Amino acid sequence: MQEQEHRIATQHGQLYARSWTPAGEAGAPIILFHDSLGCVALWRDFPAALAARTGRKVIAYDRFGFGQSAPHPGEWSIHFIRDEARLYFSLLRSALAIGRFVAFGYSVGGGIAVQCAAMYADACEALVTMSAQAWVDQGITDGVRQAQAAFADAGQLERLARYHGAQAHWVLHVWIDTWLSAEFSAWRIGQDADGIRCPMLVIHGDRDEYGSLEHPRHIASLSSAGGEVLILPGCHHMPQREYPELVLAAVQRFLRDQAK
Repeated sequence: MQEQEHRIATQHGQLYARSWTPAGEAGAPIILFHDSLGCVALWRDFPAALAARTGRKVIAYDRFGFGQSAPHPGEWSIHFIRDEARLYFSLLRSALAIGRFVAFGYSVGGGIAVQCAAMYADACEALVTMSAQAWVDQGITDGVRQAQAAFADAGQLERLARYHGAQAHWVLHVWIDTWLSAEFSAWRIGQDADGIRCPMLVIHGDRDEYGSLEHPRHIASLSSAGGEVLILPGCHHMPQREYPELVLAAVQRFLRDQAK
């Protein structure tokens, strides 16, 4: 397994990425889109395991404002999901010469993956979402408020700073402020993402704190090529840590079936 760091110079500052390339790689690379508090480092050993199981190159990157990437350029917007696909993911594709790809998004990264699958429909050959939200509902806002209270405890922000450095406070508050804002309450996944044509695997835990089972069912309906829903019993919001083998096996089988 070859692991490589990529520090990409852009007009907005550095975009940080890491890739894992298995021996004898074949097929389009898998692009990982992280969650609201995430970054490359917080994927831990999942990308390497995913590359090994699928035989595909895996690329994860820190969105601007997160991890080792430069601060987010300009004002944060409630349209950040659309903006990520339209303005910033294209920089990664260009710098790393990514042609066809598989989009894999976790939590809000699932919304970004859906947006990318629609915007780059000719290049996205498959789409995987994991613990993704389809809209803003009471369960999600309650979960965000509970997390907000937990982050008030001593040491919690410092833990986030281990991964985001001086940007930790910004990372935490754009998440909380966005999801609890009246302006964002009308958001629905795919509202700016017409034309998804690739097959989709939608993974969700039946105890997810940030989305009922109505969310994966709706997400699976977005693709004209059909969507498969995998519900993990007893699983909360982090399937990649709670049930990594089930997730890896499901993605391996899904991509193998698409390649036939």
